[in-house]
Amino acid sequence: MKHSATPRRDAPGLGRRACLAAVAMLGLPGMARAAPVTLPGAQSLRDELALALRSGNPLVVLVSLDGCPFCKVAREHYLGPMRAQEDLPVVQIDMHSAATVRDFRGALLTHEQQVRAWKIALAPTVLFFGRDGAEVAPRLAGIGSPDYYGAKLDQRLEQARVAIKAS
Repeated sequence: MKHSATPRRDAPGLGRRACLAAVAMLGLPGMARAAPVTLPGAQSLRDELALALRSGNPLVVLVSLDGCPFCKVAREHYLGPMRAQEDLPVVQIDMHSAATVRDFRGALLTHEQQVRAWKIALAPTVLFFGRDGAEVAPRLAGIGSPDYYGAKLDQRLEQARVAIKAS
C-alpha cells in the first residue's frame, strides 16, 4: 500500500466503518464470499469510447473509491458480470488515484483530476458516454437500494444506447 503526505479521504459523509455497517444492514448475500472482480483501469477515454461505439454501446465508467464496499457491490455484482457476459465496455477510474488517463480530447490527467473535472463527489458513480465524450444518460450515483440498482443500471444503459443510435 502506498503512503502519501496527504491523509486518506473516504466517501463524503461516510467513514469506512459506517460504510461497512450499512452494507451489513442491507443484507447483501455472499458479498464477503464473492470472488474478486476487477475492471480495467481507464487508460485512454477517447480510444476506449471509440471501441465502445463500434459495438453500438456507450462507454461505461465506474468511478470508485479504494476500499468502498458499495463500489465493490457495483463492480462485482453488476458491472463486472455485465462486462463479462454482455461484452459491455466498462472501465474504472479511482477517485483518489495518481494513475494517469487520457481524457476524451487526449489530455493526460490523473484519475483524481478527471473525477474533479466531472464534478463527482460520491462513490460509486457510473457514467455513460457517447460520441465526443458526451454523457448520454443520467449518472447513477451511489447504491440507494440494491433491490433496484440493477433495474436503474439497465434503464440508464438502454437510454444511453438509444441516444447513441439517434446521434
